[in-house]
Amino acid sequence: MNVLVEGAALRIKLVWAEPLIDNSILIAVLGAAVLNAGWNSAVKIGGDRVVVMAMVTFAGSLASLLVFPFTVMPAAACWPLLVLSIGVHTAYHFMLPIAYNHGDLGQVYPIARGSAPLLVTICAAVIFGEVPSVFALLGVIILAGGVIYTAFGRRGQADTKTIVFSLATGLLIACYTVVDGAGARMSGSAFGFAVLLTIGDGVATLIIVLWWKGASIFRMDQKTIALCSVAGMMQISAYWIAVWALARAPMGSVSALRETSVLFVALISTFILRERVGIDRIVTAVLVCIGIGLIRIS
Repeated sequence: MNVLVEGAALRIKLVWAEPLIDNSILIAVLGAAVLNAGWNSAVKIGGDRVVVMAMVTFAGSLASLLVFPFTVMPAAACWPLLVLSIGVHTAYHFMLPIAYNHGDLGQVYPIARGSAPLLVTICAAVIFGEVPSVFALLGVIILAGGVIYTAFGRRGQADTKTIVFSLATGLLIACYTVVDGAGARMSGSAFGFAVLLTIGDGVATLIIVLWWKGASIFRMDQKTIALCSVAGMMQISAYWIAVWALARAPMGSVSALRETSVLFVALISTFILRERVGIDRIVTAVLVCIGIGLIRIS
């Protein structure tokens, strides 16, 4: 078993390009963070969040089907990781809306997204030998700390259920980030890997919700349908960018940069939802910027 794991890790390293966060990766991942903040906000403000999440993901799957004929199929070696990732993503699609049912966007999102980079960094170091530099590690810690501070500085201590479900969501995010990074590096076609995954997890999520709630989930007003469609495009675009970046840069750093989406969630809640700007958001912005700077110079 150890030989198989070591062999897989070696193959992943061999296809991994130069392990740097260059400007193209930095800008792309920050763009993905904006998209991620957008579709998460749509799930939070939707009606039945589990149903909205299923429709958002399914809309992304339909878009993936359109580009499927033009994609290069990933190598057979990565298919077990592809199947595993579909399972983890599907579980995430249920855990996230359940967490939103127990806490507000300003607490659930930062705890879930802020806890993931630390877990990804540890897993990448232990499993794949991606030991970050001192500056990169410090940047990940500061960025994640700033993100999590948003959750507890905004309205005080989150309740137990909010923390538990948010951390469970963060654990799933960390799991699929590591699996996706490994799969993308072994695939020979990161985009093909991403397209198959977004088709698979969207269909799996919809089937489970249909079994759970019945065909009534399709009775949605035009406004909600439009919201889910736009959010679905944002979701798969953010994910495709993330997989592309994970195939080319350290997992922990990419994961940390993705979580700058918390800043964009704060902007959405301030200027769209008209929530008050507090000192906690200013502190978070400063810490996140410092973290990005440290990761970039590493």
